[in-house]
Amino acid sequence: MIRIKAGARRRRVVSLALPTVWGATAITYKLACPLAQQEGMGARIVTSAVFFAVGTGLIFHVRRALLRELRIARQVAGAAQGVLLRPLPQRIDGLRVAAAQLSADRGAVIGGDLYEVIATEHGVRVVMGDVRGHGIAAIGTVAAVLGSFREAVHDEAELGSVLRRLERALARHLRERARAEHPSAGPSAVLDPDSPVSEEFVTVLLLEIGGDGEVRAFNCGHPAPYLLSGGRVDVLTATETLPPLGPFPLPPELVAEHYGQLLPGESLLLHTDGVEDARDAHGRFFPLPAVLAEAVRTQPISPQAVLRAIFTRLLRHTGGPPTDDVAVLVLRNDRSQVPRQQQEHPVAHQVT
Repeated sequence: MIRIKAGARRRRVVSLALPTVWGATAITYKLACPLAQQEGMGARIVTSAVFFAVGTGLIFHVRRALLRELRIARQVAGAAQGVLLRPLPQRIDGLRVAAAQLSADRGAVIGGDLYEVIATEHGVRVVMGDVRGHGIAAIGTVAAVLGSFREAVHDEAELGSVLRRLERALARHLRERARAEHPSAGPSAVLDPDSPVSEEFVTVLLLEIGGDGEVRAFNCGHPAPYLLSGGRVDVLTATETLPPLGPFPLPPELVAEHYGQLLPGESLLLHTDGVEDARDAHGRFFPLPAVLAEAVRTQPISPQAVLRAIFTRLLRHTGGPPTDDVAVLVLRNDRSQVPRQQQEHPVAHQVT
């Protein structure tokens, strides 16, 4: 730590030394050089050239310093993104995985969307979430929810218990934010309903994929997932959707929704609302079902190819970066054999 601080102090001294020398040189020339005291045209030209050279040098030095700071900031942001939204492995417990996100803030690499896939003894557990707002203000909430998820999925046998852990982590984070904004509030203070922090919420889609491919889920105000099977695209609508985490408490009893089985060769697509809410110059929404229907015509379905098709069409549709954060996650069952069970999807509306 001492070496890091000493190195930073040395860099600051070096960065200030050159402008100081240039400035001292210009002042010394103006005050001490006889040529600078003359009023002739030649003397004025030389004096102007000296100050022009000094000014140009200062401009280039400032530009170089700003570029260096920008490069460091991007490296820090990239490291933060690697911790929060760490790259997912291509294969997790027989599932092929691909994910990508795009921040609405220009120059930012982290937005308000979150996702994670973890293999546990209880099955492969997946979370996709969307924090209210985007940019720097949402990073703390993303970190709180993801950190809780990464611990809870291993500790809790029931998926409902994982969801409660996420709710408690979010509530604790919001209380800490409220205390940071109002230090006079005690550690046991209740979140003020009139505080802007009390309006924060997170939509969450929490899934569990068992070894037999059975999919169970909780949907807390999040867009419904899509099932990609053969050449079909079905939206899996839950019979009961919970409210987003934050404004309202979860019900006393939590029963996971059964989404049927994810058979070998089938894929699940999870996304945030920034995808379907993206508009073009004429105000038309992004046609995600149509894009998916076109992407699944190629067999077998590749998660990377689906991602590439979505983001290529999305950027073409919006004509540039979207106005909201976007995240997409695709999971394809590449397991060699999954026993088919006699159960139905809750509500699957074909969109092809």
